Amino acid sequence: MTFSTGFNVAQPLSSQADSHASRCKAWSVHALTASGVLLGVMALLALIDDNPVACLLWLGAAMMVDGFDGTLARKYEVKTILPHFDGSTLDMVIDYLTWAFIPALFIYYFIDLPAGFSLLAVFIILLSSMFCFCNTNMKSQDNYFVGFPAAWNIAAAYFYILDFPPWITFTAIIGLAILTVTRMKFLHPFRVRKFMPLNIAITLVWCLCATFLILSSPEHAVWALWGWGLTSVYFFGMCLWRTAQEWFD
Repeated sequence: MTFSTGFNVAQPLSSQADSHASRCKAWSVHALTASGVLLGVMALLALIDDNPVACLLWLGAAMMVDGFDGTLARKYEVKTILPHFDGSTLDMVIDYLTWAFIPALFIYYFIDLPAGFSLLAVFIILLSSMFCFCNTNMKSQDNYFVGFPAAWNIAAAYFYILDFPPWITFTAIIGLAILTVTRMKFLHPFRVRKFMPLNIAITLVWCLCATFLILSSPEHAVWALWGWGLTSVYFFGMCLWRTAQEWFD
């Protein structure tokens, strides 16, 4: 009788330990997601300190966190283990800060725009981004983004590195804002299952090349400019290929 009682007590203790470990992992994933707001603050402080390079690098770090936290959340079944804490809302709040709001201010302060149009550009970016984040159909069934996914941090990096003439930059902002409300598909390298290993590898190469270009200049990092250009063509081609599939269906 004593042996039987001891055996039955051990089972709940083991189960409780597993449950505790699972909760710790789930909260750790939320903590990783929440760290994005700290990286966003660092980017904002760099912007205030008139340091565009540091601002872009902090935004890049926040982008990498955002790329991996969702994968970890699914792996550790965060929604099931912590159903009372909405990680998706947490992610959306931080994404709007680091993908739209701070990049819009970055563009306002550090990117050449036509005289008198800088504030209008900020308004266009922030308002179009709100539509993106509130769109319940922002992802297709195969996890492509539907419409431009308010990736203004990436757009800001392109504007900064390539240093377009002001009117071309403003036209690009208008074009991207319009694409927000279209059905064009944009690749999510960490969610789209087709070619996922290749997509992730290309993304990492893009990030590496962009980092070198931000830290130096296209003239001093020709190899990075070529790598960045080729990976950009790959992403653009994937977007056109997936969008074109619906034209012929």
